[in-house]
Amino acid sequence: MVALSKSILLGVLAVVPAIAQPAYYQTKTPYKPRQEISSYETPPPGFRPVFTELVARHGSRGLSGMKADLAVYNMWKQASDEGALTPLGKRLGPDVLKIMEANFLMGYGVPGISNPGYGNETAVGIMEHTRLAARLLKRLPGYWRTIGSAAATAPRQIVVVTSGVDRAVDSGAFFVESLISRQPNLGGLITYPPAPGPYPADAPVPQPDGTNRFLLYFHKLVPKTDLVTDPGDPLYTTYRQSQAYQHYKEQDADLAAKQEAIWGDPDSVRAGRAVLSRLFTQDFVDKIDAGVYSFANTGTWTFTSSDGKFTNTLKGDGKTTIKSLADAGSLIYELYAIAPGMKNEAGVAFKRYMPVRQAKYFSYLNDASDFYDKGPGMTEKGDVTYGMAEILENDFFEEIDAIARGDFSHAAKLRFAHAEIVIPFASKLGLKRVREQLPQADMYTYDNSSWRGEYVSPMAANIQWDVYGNGKGKLLVKMLYNEKETDFKPGCKDARVSPASHYYDYKKLKACYGKEF
Repeated sequence: MVALSKSILLGVLAVVPAIAQPAYYQTKTPYKPRQEISSYETPPPGFRPVFTELVARHGSRGLSGMKADLAVYNMWKQASDEGALTPLGKRLGPDVLKIMEANFLMGYGVPGISNPGYGNETAVGIMEHTRLAARLLKRLPGYWRTIGSAAATAPRQIVVVTSGVDRAVDSGAFFVESLISRQPNLGGLITYPPAPGPYPADAPVPQPDGTNRFLLYFHKLVPKTDLVTDPGDPLYTTYRQSQAYQHYKEQDADLAAKQEAIWGDPDSVRAGRAVLSRLFTQDFVDKIDAGVYSFANTGTWTFTSSDGKFTNTLKGDGKTTIKSLADAGSLIYELYAIAPGMKNEAGVAFKRYMPVRQAKYFSYLNDASDFYDKGPGMTEKGDVTYGMAEILENDFFEEIDAIARGDFSHAAKLRFAHAEIVIPFASKLGLKRVREQLPQADMYTYDNSSWRGEYVSPMAANIQWDVYGNGKGKLLVKMLYNEKETDFKPGCKDARVSPASHYYDYKKLKACYGKEF
């Protein structure tokens, strides 16, 4: 095992990331645009918008399942039964129950959410996509007025595609609703294309229109719904890349060693003790440290909505465990990180349970884990974590190729997915602060890497390309990453229309990325 040294720990605790959020919520950071529309570079003379496209992560959500919350509550209940709570600790249990109840009932009574419960978007998440859509209209006002006014005579399509997972589907629906509420004449242009396939060929599993798992769920393609066996099938490569990535996550010994080093470092135990000592008596904390006590997400719980019309009963699976102080600290951090996005539903100020110093440390552990798990990872592993994003990269270019051919049937393409899609896509594009890998011999730290989850994929993270034409066959492309004008990979600087511009000549950009369609 590669241990994290004391100097690394001190670096984690002392070095402020290039883009710092004092709260340290990592990829659970609620979304904020990184640039004001009024400060965007204007297009060169003679160019006007002709197309726009995006891929966006779903908005802020609740917990994905009854895991950290129930395990932490069971730990708290044992301490409560023993009278081992500090004054601050006495507040923890009721606050955890608020988070649990909010997740059990998440989305109930919210128009557009059909399956209430864990994993659904919160009010914050819904607003993130509602406002993202509003800013898309505001960014290109003349373009959308033209598209809308031509809807009856020369309609162009606004293509909407999702991963098929509830929170991504809901994000797309709230985004589209926001567009139409502000500009009703766009409603007739919304289209949901048929899903690929159906796959597998020998036992097809139909998918709803507007679903494309290969494009927007490529990290988790499975034989039951997605099996592709024909090498001549255009989706064969993506399926094989997905299998390679899943094999890497589940069976790669080098990745396992990295994760063991990250989560097994003695400093994580000290961080966990610092968190728990404020909540429980010393004797109780020592019992966890000695292995006398362990806890898991076991037990059956039921919550009913205030109007009595919806009841949700769930049983914990026992797979989320607290066997060490590090486990306990990291699970409390999970609740701390999810709480801001649930402020309307749970209203819990979890900051009081997670001091900034420990929040930063556990955020670092999550960043380190994600860097190897879904970020650029180890140099020696090549593109195993992001090669599968090629299908999405191709899709972005293919849409612009259609415009270049004079096919203006699509006015926009809107894609809604997950962090596991946005992160590898940003790596595949070679974006600064995102793509840089580390040698296997090195350990990720905040000193040697600028990769940060809150920068790469906060909630509702998005990558948008605006396309401009001059009516003479020349196209320019500008990229926005979380709504900030962003450079394409460094090797494409010669495609810029001028050295300091964010507008890129499309033909040169396409050549830079080696695209031939």
